[in-house]
Amino acid sequence: MNRGRILLVDDDADLRQSTAQALDLAGFEVLDTDQPEDVPALISFGFNGIVVTDIRMPRLDGISLMNQIHGIDREVPVILITGHSDVQLAVRAMREGAHDFIEKPFSAAQLAETCARAMDYRRLVLENRVLRASAGQADDLEQRLVGRSNVMIDLRRRVRTIGPAETDVLITGDTGTGKEVVARALHDLSARAAKPFIAIDCAALPEAQIESELFGHEPGAFPGAMRQRYGRFEHARGGTVLLDDIGSMPMGLQGKLLRVIQERTIQPLGSNEARPVDIRFIATSRMPLEHEVTEGRFRADLFYRLAVVSLNVPPLTARREDIPLLFARLLAEAAGRNRVEPVTPPPSLVEAIMARDWPGNVRELRNAAERCALGLGLQGPVEPAGETWGEGGRLSDRVAAFEKAEIVRALMASGGALKPVYEALGLSRKTLYEKMQKLGIDKSQYSDG
Repeated sequence: MNRGRILLVDDDADLRQSTAQALDLAGFEVLDTDQPEDVPALISFGFNGIVVTDIRMPRLDGISLMNQIHGIDREVPVILITGHSDVQLAVRAMREGAHDFIEKPFSAAQLAETCARAMDYRRLVLENRVLRASAGQADDLEQRLVGRSNVMIDLRRRVRTIGPAETDVLITGDTGTGKEVVARALHDLSARAAKPFIAIDCAALPEAQIESELFGHEPGAFPGAMRQRYGRFEHARGGTVLLDDIGSMPMGLQGKLLRVIQERTIQPLGSNEARPVDIRFIATSRMPLEHEVTEGRFRADLFYRLAVVSLNVPPLTARREDIPLLFARLLAEAAGRNRVEPVTPPPSLVEAIMARDWPGNVRELRNAAERCALGLGLQGPVEPAGETWGEGGRLSDRVAAFEKAEIVRALMASGGALKPVYEALGLSRKTLYEKMQKLGIDKSQYSDG
């Protein structure tokens, strides 16, 4: 009997193997990995399972991984595996949203019971969402694509219609409008929701390794290819591939992508065999692809193959009436992330926010909300002169907000490098690391790379 799906994340191979075996014997379906950075691609709003992760891992710690998962769906249960010295950290993590933690060494029965409780919770969450949708109540799409304007109401209606279909989709819109949010929503509304959602940034693909990255390779396919590697398309089997910023894909690769989309097969480098892949493709573009076709920079046949169904995500200038509601939502989320008291912006600030064009759209508005939650103000022309807000609350919260603001400011200046930060702030590396963990600061968000 399958008791549910568990994503197990641990960099300790022996512990991961024994834990996976114990969960398998207890009747769970287990997918284990030592690559925490790959896990968010497997999570969706409809993910029917839980995550069990070690709290201390070198590339991405368990709490940072939990925050990434909760950025996709706040109600995915995350269970942290801790050492004795990490218990206080785990307790703090539970206040931030961890479902539970289990301390090493633990018994197989204790682990199975903890996972079973989390699985019951997840099933209840998913059942309640279905019941709310059936009763005509606002579904999660209202939370993800916020807005009461006509253009947003129409966008949500189209997403609900297109999501369950199997057709490929082209999503257009200016920078920062939320094209990937729409893509994830389409995936989560489809029958593929429990399968991987793999996002590929076409502009960031290393040109010398593009084919190996997407299609995989066989041993000996090129110098240094010592063993077989599955490409991103095969990792997405059964799920959805998001081709982000597809207009930047090199022309030579566009023909090979067209063949994959048409035939739903791939041919790894060094192989003579075509392998079938069950994938839905969603592409995004911040530029009109019709213009790119006319200029000869994008294949017309690939454009027409992708644009069978198109969605346009409107900029904030096309839905100014949504800005106060959206800013309030982003401000509340930022306050929760930064563990500070939520604040209410004064009317003069709301008016100024609405008057601005926000060329970076929702992304720029989110950054402004983050600064406001930290008590830094908007740091721009929209900030009302002489207006102070975000003060008050408990002294400990205000001190924490100040510390976080100073560390974030230093990280921004150093491009995410830690040494200039702890030297500038007069801290030891250990103290800085502990403060960043306590305050929930992820240095990768401020990295120039």
